[in-house]
Amino acid sequence: MPLVRHDPLKPTMASAASEPTPRRSAEELGRALATERDLRSRDALLAALLAIADPAAAAVLAGHLRSEDAGLRNACIETLQAMPAAAGAVLPDLLSDPDPDVRLLATEIVRTQPTDVANELLAGLLDGETHPNVCGAAVEVLAEVGTVAAVPALEAARTRFAAQAFLPMAIDTVLVRLGQGR
Repeated sequence: MPLVRHDPLKPTMASAASEPTPRRSAEELGRALATERDLRSRDALLAALLAIADPAAAAVLAGHLRSEDAGLRNACIETLQAMPAAAGAVLPDLLSDPDPDVRLLATEIVRTQPTDVANELLAGLLDGETHPNVCGAAVEVLAEVGTVAAVPALEAARTRFAAQAFLPMAIDTVLVRLGQGR
């Protein structure tokens, strides 16, 4: 029997079955994403979720922010940043998550929200945040997208974290940028 050579550019039945299709649900894509180690396949799963770009897809991506795999976490953040409207649905929960690492990562997603939404979300985070690193991440994003609407929250955080050397200085820098500096 002769050897049959498969064209490498044409998917086999097995590989075609593993590729995401528009009919797969966000939950199915999320489960596949959790175990996929091949970067090209992972990118295909992320692209499929980005194509869906609805609150369910955003929730699936947000669930992976707890992953031990830094590459997966970062890829999910980038995908959420690319779907700001859908990401907006999960941001309030992410910013109030009990895990400070999740809250910190969520500030990066806020960066791509419309300016007024970003300021409202980050000001709300700063108002009650107790972890200095999370506040630092929020201040860093506000340095880029902040408006005077965030000034009261920045000033309150500056007072609350006066003993943290880096935070008051970072907040002062943002306040100066916003024309409210000391």
